[in-house]
Amino acid sequence: MTVAIRIWVDADACPNLIKTVLFRVAQKRQLELLLIANQSIAAPPSRYIKSIRVSGGFDVADDYIVEHLRAGDVAITGDIPLAAKIIAKQGFVINPRGEAYTAENIGEKLAMRDFMEGLRDNGLAVGGAAAMTAKDVQNFANALDRLLVARQI
Repeated sequence: MTVAIRIWVDADACPNLIKTVLFRVAQKRQLELLLIANQSIAAPPSRYIKSIRVSGGFDVADDYIVEHLRAGDVAITGDIPLAAKIIAKQGFVINPRGEAYTAENIGEKLAMRDFMEGLRDNGLAVGGAAAMTAKDVQNFANALDRLLVARQI
């Protein structure tokens, strides 16, 4: 018996434009979409889409995803340490800008994240990611479609 993959969303930080893409994909492909957050997340009524609210606290949503994710599931997150844990469980990860995190690139991503965090902690770097653009949303939609097609979903 084949177990259908699920799409897990680190929903606290996921942009609404990306959630909209995910809602359409879940309906069209009849995939279970799980929005995990420590606050209420609005989702359209659907048998495929579920919003799960976890208690507040550091990494509670991340821990929930890692605990319940199965090998082969897909996760949407920009959180690189969470992505590393998902990859270790043989999950697939795409960030909201459409970049895939893989076993081949996650070490470099973690090192760069730690480097930039060190710069920020010492006041040598400021700011964060640029605002989402239509191109970012398109890149995400294309990356998700490529992953699902490659996995024959």
